[in-house]
Amino acid sequence: MIITVTLNAAMDKTLAVPSFRLGHRHRAVERTTMPGGKGVHVARALKALGQPVIATGFAGGPTGTRIVEQLTTESVLCDFVRIQDESRTNTAVIDPTTGEQTEINERGPEVSADEAELFAEKLLYLAKGASVCVFAGSLPRGVDSTMYGNLIRELRKLDVDTVIDSDGEPLRHAIRAEPSVVSPNVTEAEELVGHEFNDDEDRLLAVNEMVGLGAKEAIMTLPDGCFASLVVGGSRTLYRVRLEPRDPIATVGSGDAFLAGYVAARYAGQAPQECLRNGVACGSESTQHFGAGVIDPQAVKRLLAEIEVDELEPAAEVP
Repeated sequence: MIITVTLNAAMDKTLAVPSFRLGHRHRAVERTTMPGGKGVHVARALKALGQPVIATGFAGGPTGTRIVEQLTTESVLCDFVRIQDESRTNTAVIDPTTGEQTEINERGPEVSADEAELFAEKLLYLAKGASVCVFAGSLPRGVDSTMYGNLIRELRKLDVDTVIDSDGEPLRHAIRAEPSVVSPNVTEAEELVGHEFNDDEDRLLAVNEMVGLGAKEAIMTLPDGCFASLVVGGSRTLYRVRLEPRDPIATVGSGDAFLAGYVAARYAGQAPQECLRNGVACGSESTQHFGAGVIDPQAVKRLLAEIEVDELEPAAEVP
């Protein structure tokens, strides 16, 4: 079983608005509303890929009820801790004429110390039947920035692989807890390591820097693929994975689809290169859909042959 953790779950509303301009009145030509938050997007994609997954986190008020009910309608197994405060709603506006995307994310509910403790107990219970846990997204108000890190340490004691995709202080604390995999995008990685990247050489060095900060393995996603530092047969190997970007319908959640593809292949026992290939294919395919975490598994399979995987330097023994 794979667990996805979304502590700041949401209802995601996505609108297609041609020629969108700030300060003007517009009419949307297309809209979709579905449960969201990064971990929920990952769970939706994992379900599409046929992997056993359960989504958990916090859900509060009528919005929280909608999140749980719609995930159930999508046949995504979920077990959220109900909280008193209202879960958030996020809005994305996509201009189909330019491809530009504007996102407005609410900051989320206030979570009490008792509710946070109840979630920790629930997660440790669920983890008894799991082999992988994905922590993804921001933390709601009231939750200490160390929470991801504390939970990663507890799951390591249960021999559960942990994957983290977040940013800011929560990510910094999480990586010190030595997760199995850290998977930020370029902006998040720059913030984590403390400097900007000017070229591919900088990005290559950055994945090793993230390993040096505590992660066992590091993957940095890009619009055209990823850089990765993975352990292969007891040795560390660096990879550059490329796929020509496609004209997107929407890019919301493409990084989450990447993570789902990577985790799905890893859970299935595929080779590290194939895990990266599957992740890039899922991330790219998701941009062809109006809705985060939505992928077509058959289209993903067709993309796999187009992906280039380069080993960048000889493997080094892992100490």
